[in-house]
Amino acid sequence: MYCSFKQIDPFMDEKLSIRINIIDRYYPLKIDRKDEEKIRKAGKIINEKVLQYKQKYSDKDAQDFLAMASLQYVTRLIDLEEQENSSALLDSIRELNEEIEVYLREE
Repeated sequence: MYCSFKQIDPFMDEKLSIRINIIDRYYPLKIDRKDEEKIRKAGKIINEKVLQYKQKYSDKDAQDFLAMASLQYVTRLIDLEEQENSSALLDSIRELNEEIEVYLREE
């Protein structure tokens, strides 16, 4: 009888629970450990962009700032996609968007 042993990485399939703050609202997420830094960085970038809009346009609310930031970043994404035809990046953003939509529907 032949028996082989695979080395198992205990962190390979483990999900990490984090809370991301976007404009003073916290969103709990379960993510792969390898994605934590990237997701936290994305949250920070969104908050910084919203703060820039907040300082420039005092008569708008947080939803308007989020919409404006989203439009700016998606426009940049389209530019990059046209330049590099990077469908993998677009797929990642779609997956992230789907995760956010699922979370928002659960609330």
